[in-house]
Amino acid sequence: MFKPALNAAIIFGLLGVIIGAMGAHALQPPVLTARLHDAYETAVRYQFYHSFALLFSALLYFVFPDTWIKRATWAFIAGILLFSGSIYLLVYLEAGLHVHPGMLGILTPLGGVCFIAGWLFLLLGINRRKKKIQRLKEDLEKKISGEES
Repeated sequence: MFKPALNAAIIFGLLGVIIGAMGAHALQPPVLTARLHDAYETAVRYQFYHSFALLFSALLYFVFPDTWIKRATWAFIAGILLFSGSIYLLVYLEAGLHVHPGMLGILTPLGGVCFIAGWLFLLLGINRRKKKIQRLKEDLEKKISGEES
């Protein structure tokens, strides 16, 4: 198993519960507008989705130990920090401090790109590993048939 993926999955899952509970109980109207509350819930949801993706990455790495699986892990971590983290910060700045965050919103789509990259990296990792196994199998078959002739 890939321990950084497991640790990140557990930490982000734990934080997702805490942040989600805070949003459900403390951040209701009039504290948050409906738009900000929806954004906050989206951030929590995607944090949870990708906490499970991190857990999945750790388990996949056990079966398909490949650098692409590791890259997927780091892409998911970056995605959570950029996507969910930027939304949490935007909500805090707008609702808590009544400050418009300006260019901070550009981080959210960058986090989304990291999520997409993470899923693509998982796909590459499992397929590349399959090709490696097939090549090793073919090489072994060649060696066995070469020794027998």
